[in-house]
Amino acid sequence: MCGIAGEIRFDGRRADVDAVRRMTDSQIARGPDADGFYENGRVALGHRRLKIIDLSPRGSQPMVDEELGLVVVFNGCIYNYQQLKLELQDFGHKFRTASDTEVILKAYAEWGEQCVERFNGMFAFAVLDRRSGRVFIARDRLGIKPLYYRESPTELRFASSLPALLNGHEREEQVDPVALHHYMTFHSVVPAPRTILRGIRKLPPATRMTVEPDGRRRAERYWSPAFKRNGKAKADFGALKEQVLEMLGQSVQRRMIADVPVGVLLSGGVDSSLVVSLLAQQGVQRLETFTIGFEAAGDEEGNEFEYSDLIAKTFGTTHHKITVSSTGLVDHLPACLKAMSEPMTSHDNIAFYLLSREVARHVKVVQSGQGADEIFGGYFWYPPLLNSDDPVRDYSQSFFDRDHEEMAEVLEPGVLDGNHSLDFVTRHFETANATKPIDKALHLDTTVMLVDDPVKRVDNMTMAFGLEARVPFLDHELVEVAAAIPPELKVAGNGKFVLKEAARAILPHEVIDRKKGYFPVPELKYIGGRSLEFVKDALNSRKARERGLFRRAYVDRLLDEPAMHLTPLRGSKLWQVAALESWLQTHGI
Repeated sequence: MCGIAGEIRFDGRRADVDAVRRMTDSQIARGPDADGFYENGRVALGHRRLKIIDLSPRGSQPMVDEELGLVVVFNGCIYNYQQLKLELQDFGHKFRTASDTEVILKAYAEWGEQCVERFNGMFAFAVLDRRSGRVFIARDRLGIKPLYYRESPTELRFASSLPALLNGHEREEQVDPVALHHYMTFHSVVPAPRTILRGIRKLPPATRMTVEPDGRRRAERYWSPAFKRNGKAKADFGALKEQVLEMLGQSVQRRMIADVPVGVLLSGGVDSSLVVSLLAQQGVQRLETFTIGFEAAGDEEGNEFEYSDLIAKTFGTTHHKITVSSTGLVDHLPACLKAMSEPMTSHDNIAFYLLSREVARHVKVVQSGQGADEIFGGYFWYPPLLNSDDPVRDYSQSFFDRDHEEMAEVLEPGVLDGNHSLDFVTRHFETANATKPIDKALHLDTTVMLVDDPVKRVDNMTMAFGLEARVPFLDHELVEVAAAIPPELKVAGNGKFVLKEAARAILPHEVIDRKKGYFPVPELKYIGGRSLEFVKDALNSRKARERGLFRRAYVDRLLDEPAMHLTPLRGSKLWQVAALESWLQTHGI
């Protein structure tokens, strides 16, 4: 796991190495162990390294293969790199390192653009072919690793984080009104290729892009899960449960590949508990597990230690419980916002941030349970879609933070220019690789919402402390099997039925049959005290007023009753507005 950056010129000028250095240096948290730069006329590449595989200097980047004439910068991990290495050796390729980075170089030389289809892993990388001048850029299937870019007629710059691109230039930035509509409606999800800023884009997941020396570029999606009964999932329920456990076990085993210790983020829910139990089954010893909790607020409990303690005791892990006082929570909000590549509204961003800070003191790699709800049907808005006669309406009423009527009260007239989120969901449902209404929603959540909410959250918060997070539920082979499971088997029994029934073979029933939990952060849901002061400072500032995004009457209404205005997903509307404004101010926009 690392941070990458680069500039490609199309106007005959040399690449701005200083700009690439600024972009690279701003990502030191993503790769605190080493840095590297490469410059060859019109192309410059930068890299910050987090040493996970092949800890020697031979694994450093940018990695140059003189014989092949290729250079690569890479962020992520190719879990099947050892198998691919053997295959490539059979083709005559010789290796000088023990890294997965070199496998990308040889794979591109052997298979060209199709190399990404052979990778099992999380990745964002750029390969320069020095002979042709062509640059090949790609992102993994589920968008676990980010890649942002800024393009103009004369150049293209890219980086692992959006703020890195801000550090590489001097131009003014403006909020994208379409993205703003998504942020305020689609639960802070801004679907790729848009970002919250008009001039910066992100490469969509499962996308490869070839950039020619003259600036022409070609991008295509190389993978999409089929939410259809296609034979990937076993038809017999007993065999299906065994298949799910077997594939998840294979996935967690793959994600133990590292030359450093690997831990687990253990919330105490079914998903992370399954990761721990399967690793224990595989004989992993002295596994370190981590969980975080906050103080209760009113009747809402602030931790789930009861269940994480049970799993830690059952499987004999070395367990770390981190308790955070709400009184000091606000002190960490500026740093948490700075760590966000894009503004995110979920309260548990701060939980992941503080958890990552503690975990990074013990290990450099962790596995996490993110993604299970999206691929196995765990959310409350899925069951009503089983037989829906208007899936767009039913999905948006459950998931959207605001309807279009309320948006007219939120945004200034010059900012609101269409019902973009509803239009986006409508288009996606019309084109999704699915036929049933619920499968259309599952396809949307797997390929869009998951990428730009939970997965981005985990990447941003863990990488703020040089911690690599791996997500076994998002192994693309497991996702393909889950997509093929009949949806009624997913959503039965309050959701994730197949996964829960499979888990009964190895998990305590108390964890399986508990009420669904989240990272509870009451201080940002029922805003008060110092967190309310933080919010007021941001929204009452001259910068916020001059920005002119939100109607003042709406902001004042939220501030007058900070605990009363909640979204259908039980998030704070006030925090959502304040998080955006605070993020913009944090990054000087």
